[in-house]
Amino acid sequence: MSSRPHPPSAPSASSAPALPRRRWHTTTFRWLCAYTALFGVVLTLLVGFIAWSATRSIERDTDTIMGWQLIYFDSIPDAQLPDAIYQRLEHERMHVNYYGVFTADGRYVAGDLLEAPSSITYDRVGCTLEHTLTLRDRVQSPIVRAMGEVRPNGMHLVVARDMTNVLQIREFMVRTLVVGAVLALLAAAGGGLALGLRQIRRVREFRRVTQCIARGDLDQRLPVGGDDELDMLAHLVNHMLDEVERLMGEVKGACDGIAHDLRTPLVHLHTLLARIAERESLRADAEGADMMERARTETGQLLERFRAMLRISEIGTLHRRGGFATVDLRELVDELAELYEPLAESREIDWRVKTEAVSEIHGDRALLFEAFSNLIDNAIKFAPHGGIVSVTLSATPLGPLLAVADNGLGIAPAERAAVLQRFYRGDAVRHIVGSGLGLSVVAAVMRVHDFTLRIDDAVDLASTHAANAGPGARMSVQCWPRALT
Repeated sequence: MSSRPHPPSAPSASSAPALPRRRWHTTTFRWLCAYTALFGVVLTLLVGFIAWSATRSIERDTDTIMGWQLIYFDSIPDAQLPDAIYQRLEHERMHVNYYGVFTADGRYVAGDLLEAPSSITYDRVGCTLEHTLTLRDRVQSPIVRAMGEVRPNGMHLVVARDMTNVLQIREFMVRTLVVGAVLALLAAAGGGLALGLRQIRRVREFRRVTQCIARGDLDQRLPVGGDDELDMLAHLVNHMLDEVERLMGEVKGACDGIAHDLRTPLVHLHTLLARIAERESLRADAEGADMMERARTETGQLLERFRAMLRISEIGTLHRRGGFATVDLRELVDELAELYEPLAESREIDWRVKTEAVSEIHGDRALLFEAFSNLIDNAIKFAPHGGIVSVTLSATPLGPLLAVADNGLGIAPAERAAVLQRFYRGDAVRHIVGSGLGLSVVAAVMRVHDFTLRIDDAVDLASTHAANAGPGARMSVQCWPRALT
């Protein structure tokens, strides 16, 4: 049951794309970051607008109050203005207003403002002054809103109003808004992250199931239970899988039926040809005997192909881990090496076997024995007479690695994926007897075990003195789950 096993390159079995190893590489996390950044920008603009609006409103209201005060002082004669200001200062309880009367050249006349502010204009337009007033009996002036006018006698009247309390209220409102918004942002981000992680967990489960399906376990179905887009997609995919499984079952049943039904008449035909070849009358006819022998050979090859097809089908329908147990790979490889050594010696092949202690694996020993024997048998068959065949079992950080190499003609890189298909045989080896199904059996066993089969050049075995020597082929079996690679 051997097939051309040395495609010099390694078509490893297909594997699903890996999910991002870091959460911040996922689309969910990126959208969450974008949403958080957008929310932060909008929040900053909103707080800035509220602070600006509140400040403008406070300034507008304060300017209105000071404007009415100036109208009141306009009704008082210039000679009585200082007395009116002192009376007002004496009757103020909270002392939120400040007044000052100055000459045209800035000399103090009356009020609790000892110096005229240099930054105001005397046109009844308010301006904000931060700790710049010189006040009577005060060490530090507050933040005030000031407004001035020129009296008919040329005196300058300045009115200022303390804004400390209203500004504190504004700052409290802004801080409260910022804290509330930040808490809302954190709550939204936490909720979004929780939902994102939930979706990621569902996607991981989808990925696990689809990987099982890709490896041939068509009984698996995507988990359902929600009522969102993913659940709708899961229902559609499960329905599709039901149809695919049904159609594949029908096709497989038809193919297996044909193979089984044809094998029986072929066995009868092979037996009948053998009996005919034993007749004395046919032995006298050399040409007829040769044709009969060729017919028997072709019939035998057909039987071998049907047996291989049925074996591949049987392996594919095995329960995924039903017959698995602990397998000592070193013992298995040593047994195969001893079994095939006489065949290698009969072709004068340089037989190189090197095994080392490796960890035990969980698998089906009979299936692995069959797969590895196909690889070794093909290596011996396709190596040139007097060539080299190497069987190596080594330990790697991920698990055991089996490599079977020869210095034969090898296989072109373009054919390395095709050699794992049924009945495919490269142009360079069509003259060698074979069914083209050996590697298909190996690939089926690898799928059951979730191992990886790689095909590379065996350049280290290249031989210039051996006839028909080439780049060779190295068949490497990675005896660990594909998810670890």
